[in-house]
Amino acid sequence: MKLAYYLKDSRLQLDPEVLGLLAAMGAAGLDVYPALEASQIQDGTDMLLSFGGDGTYLSAASLALRADLPVLGVNFGRLGFLSENKAGSIADALAAGAYTIERRGLVKVEGWCVCDGPQFALNEICVMREGGAMLGIDALVDGRPLPTYWADGLIVATSSGSTAYALSVGGPICLPESKVLILAPVAPHNLNVRPLIVPDSARIGLAFHSREDSVRLSVDNRDFDIPASSRLEISAVPGALRRVVLDGSNFIEALRSRLHWGSDVRNTDQ
Repeated sequence: MKLAYYLKDSRLQLDPEVLGLLAAMGAAGLDVYPALEASQIQDGTDMLLSFGGDGTYLSAASLALRADLPVLGVNFGRLGFLSENKAGSIADALAAGAYTIERRGLVKVEGWCVCDGPQFALNEICVMREGGAMLGIDALVDGRPLPTYWADGLIVATSSGSTAYALSVGGPICLPESKVLILAPVAPHNLNVRPLIVPDSARIGLAFHSREDSVRLSVDNRDFDIPASSRLEISAVPGALRRVVLDGSNFIEALRSRLHWGSDVRNTDQ
């Protein structure tokens, strides 16, 4: 098996745990090499490994999409919902074929202001105010207008992104296989607005009221300054990303161990 690995943080290149993993994969008969760009992906490569945290995984996922490869996250960061696997579990599992490949949905944003064409995200699309004044956001779901959001911004997240930025602003946790999009305002000045879940078949339109000339558009970990006159269309791309899942992976257990979900002195027997 030939494997490329994506390592964005140069400080990890000589990390003993990284070097130990590379040595273990070599000893298991796996052909491993580094790649940071699609042009560096060699013919016959079976999989892309992401070495780092969830931010690194988002960048690696973008590369995996361009290279048409499945991606596996190896956690050298902190929480690790996407990069969920510890280094010690990787070599033997891959050599033994003890994994499956699941499909994760993406979300894309289109608009005349996005110069490079549609932009794709695994976790979320976010629009944020520039300057000190709040941003007015007109949102439509399948052409039906919602009340205007007056807020610092608005997040449109996938089910994968429910444990990322959307969670921090009070959004719901969704199982990764849920076929939904989440609309979650950031610091809303409307006291009676709440996060909204819509089916991933919905098409979401956004327009803005701003005292500034521009609005900040974030697509996962990529930022754009776009004209405040922009009109954006956001929609889901179901099953676009192939994600490698090692046998025994458990999302609910990840919530319990990483977020201490349900932590309570009354639950000590669990």
